[in-house]
Formats: sequence, C-alpha cells, structure tokens
Amino acid sequence: MEIYLIRHTTPEIEKGICYGQTDLDVAATFEEESEVILKQVLFDQNSIVYSSPLKRCTKLAHKFTKNITVDNRLMELNFGDWELLKWDNLPREKSDIWMNDFVNQPTPNGEAFIDLANRANIFFNEVIASTSKKIIITTHAGVIRAILSKINNIHLKDSFDIDVAYGQVFKITKQNNTLTLL
Repeated sequence: MEIYLIRHTTPEIEKGICYGQTDLDVAATFEEESEVILKQVLFDQNSIVYSSPLKRCTKLAHKFTKNITVDNRLMELNFGDWELLKWDNLPREKSDIWMNDFVNQPTPNGEAFIDLANRANIFFNEVIASTSKKIIITTHAGVIRAILSKINNIHLKDSFDIDVAYGQVFKITKQNNTLTLL
C-alpha cells in the first residue's frame, strides 16, 4: 500500500504572518507547483484522495480528482488569536511561553501541537486501517510533521527538524503493518 502526504503549494500571503487555519488562497505559482506534484504522484481510479478543508489544500486535491474526502482533522494548527498577525508583533510574554512548550501549551484561544498531533494521527490510523488502496492526502506542514514523527518515533518537540516545503511529497509504504517512509 502507498500513502502520499503532500503539503499544499505556496499560499497567497506575505511572509512573516502567522496563519494556520485561516482559509488562504494559493499563490500565482499554483499551476506550476501542482504540475511538479502531479508528476510525483500517479493517480489512478483506485486511489483515495483526502484533504484538509482549507482552500489551499482542496485546490491541490482537485488536481487529482473531483471526488475527494475532506476531513477537518487534516487542518493546520489553530493559532487562535494569533491568526493573521505578524510573528514579530506577537505579545512577547505569551509567545515565549508557547515557544518554550509548543507541544503542550496552546496558543491564546487556539490549540497546542499535541492536539493537532492527536487528531492527525487518529485520522491517519483510521484511514490506513480501512483500505489497501493508494491514499493521497493533501494537508499542512504541522499535520505532516505530526504523522512523520509518529512513524519515525521522533518526539513532537523535535518534529520541526523535519523540513516540509510547500508542495513537498512524502511517500510512505505499508507492508505487513509496517510503515516505511521512502
């Protein structure tokens, strides 16, 4: 069984802005970026495509097929009150607390990374147990890091050591209940 975790393409937003669950559109480079992705992941009629409900993911998922399954558990971290603020302008006393323990500390009116990791891995485990077909998942860097951390037995606090670029494709195989990142 093949599972593809794909980060959405470049979003249409200024660099340095905190965005997680904000529903951003894609940048003007979307067509070129998606073509590169489509060459790496061959869709066939037996493939199942899942997507975060956010536009930057569903647009990419629809490049594979119009028949996608949207799941809220694939959404990026909810940054709460920090959504669409400049990272440099976040209240220092609150951002320092979060940065020192982002795994367990939620953002103001948002969520902690452990919350994202739990929902993402519950989704992932359900999906890979339910089929032997090829699975394509269009999602966000936080979700991908959480799933890869679990597969590779990496502590969540170290998950940001996993580089996840826009449009990056991660291929995982499942054989005899063993998951392998290729």
